[in-house]
Amino acid sequence: MIELKGYEKLQVLKKADLQINTGLSALDPVLSWFAQLYEPQIPTSVWIRCQLALAEGFTNAVRHAHEGKRPDLPVDIEVVVCTESVEIKIWDSGAAFDLEQKIKDMSEKIDPEASGGRGLKLMKDIADSLSYTRTADSRNCLSIVKNYSPCIDDER
Repeated sequence: MIELKGYEKLQVLKKADLQINTGLSALDPVLSWFAQLYEPQIPTSVWIRCQLALAEGFTNAVRHAHEGKRPDLPVDIEVVVCTESVEIKIWDSGAAFDLEQKIKDMSEKIDPEASGGRGLKLMKDIADSLSYTRTADSRNCLSIVKNYSPCIDDER
């Protein structure tokens, strides 16, 4: 069981960790690994949003946090699937930044023609809780939590 502040205890259905080298070519293996964690009671629309948030978080770690760093620098990912939530954590070794301020700044100057630049805002819109904190080992942890109401087969 995990206990979240303000929440009743949630049963952990699956928990998995992945460590993968920096590189956009690793996105497909990350998404394949994530697909194996799916549980039938998670609404498909919620799972797809979680997959999108994971893809955005991972590519941001590779493109921004690890830009110019050695290619074997790992990105660590942890996924915890509970009875009513999915939590995704992504650790990188880049410079820390203020997530809320960055999202605020981006919201004021989003270029609809740009090929990128909307990932943080997208993750913020998907997640019920989104945070980015510096850890004791000088890494950063992006935490994405998406709550859901379990569905039965005919609600999919």
